[in-house]
Amino acid sequence: MCSVSRIWEKVCTMAEGGSHYCSKKTDDICGDAREDSSRTLSMTRLKCILRGADIKAYIFLFMLIPTCVFVIYMHGQKITYFLRPLWESPPKPFHEIPHYYHENVSMENLCKLHGWGTREFPRRVFDAVLFSNEIDMLKIRWKELYPHVTEFVLLESNSTFTGLPKPFVFSKIRDQFKFLEPRLNYGRVPGRFRAGENPFVEEAYQRLALDYLLKQAGIQDDDLLIMSDVDEIPSRHTINLLRWCDGVPPVLHLRLKNYLYSFEFLLDNNSWRASVHIYQSGKTKYAHYRQSDVILADAGWHCSFCFRYISEFIFKMKAYSHVDRVRFSHFLNPKRIQRVICKGADLFDMLPEEYTFKEIIGKMGSIPHSYSAVHLPAYLLEEADQLKFLLPGNCLRESG
Repeated sequence: MCSVSRIWEKVCTMAEGGSHYCSKKTDDICGDAREDSSRTLSMTRLKCILRGADIKAYIFLFMLIPTCVFVIYMHGQKITYFLRPLWESPPKPFHEIPHYYHENVSMENLCKLHGWGTREFPRRVFDAVLFSNEIDMLKIRWKELYPHVTEFVLLESNSTFTGLPKPFVFSKIRDQFKFLEPRLNYGRVPGRFRAGENPFVEEAYQRLALDYLLKQAGIQDDDLLIMSDVDEIPSRHTINLLRWCDGVPPVLHLRLKNYLYSFEFLLDNNSWRASVHIYQSGKTKYAHYRQSDVILADAGWHCSFCFRYISEFIFKMKAYSHVDRVRFSHFLNPKRIQRVICKGADLFDMLPEEYTFKEIIGKMGSIPHSYSAVHLPAYLLEEADQLKFLLPGNCLRESG
């Protein structure tokens, strides 16, 4: 018991910064503690420590704990994303197919360069999309693909993926697409409006409905089917290559240049969700996830959040499947959104979704400005006056 007493005396001395405040010689509470019961002894020791603690330690703890809670609340998502390489491995890499193209090279030679044969006649092509409110991007897409697409298939719902009601926008603007009316297959699907449901469930429901609309449009085996969102636009020459060549993989992903807000902010070349399928009845299902390990390089453009009006940014932030990223109401402030767009920063104040610390650190911060408008969709340059907000140097948006 004497040895315990000596150890405790040293602890008390350290708590007081080296003084003998709690020693037997100067403090009756600590000195008599060994004579009390075990419960009394514990309480006595606690009082001894509290007496000996420096007031600065109390202030430090009082400030530290709320600060930690605040930092986790404000930046917990960033911390999780930064530590992602510790708990998640990168996906299996794609087998990359080099993409050869020049306007003066024959289709026979282009197919040969890819290791494919040449068909006697091209496949029919079906382009199928789910539509929300991306009017400008839809027009750029269909103008780009018009020469080589047999049927355009568009499905629209009166519900967002998050269950918010929305009007049937395309019905009001259909007259703007008279140039492809004979090839247009337009369908509607009523929303399910399930409060609190995972947004990806509603998204899957709408994509399933698109399968039925494709059958109504007359798709058949060996037709070419483009599966991608409205803002994931395959280049015209890519689709022409795939419809003329024989030996193309039955499911082929397309690597797209990845832009944010406009064609001024080139994020990377890693957009891969767009895909092209050689249709097989009973097997091909419309989806927006990885479906093969083969990808064709430099096959088009993905322009995410490329809207004309600030109100459209706000609508999509609340409507799409990743609505959980809107962690604070001020994220939807129009002035903040405008600042973020012109800066090339992240609307949701998130870190890059990467799998190595090198990639995460390399992509942190704002996206560098690009001043190149070379090899962009033709219609974008033909209608530059109307679509200048998508070109370099025009980041200011209308309120809408």
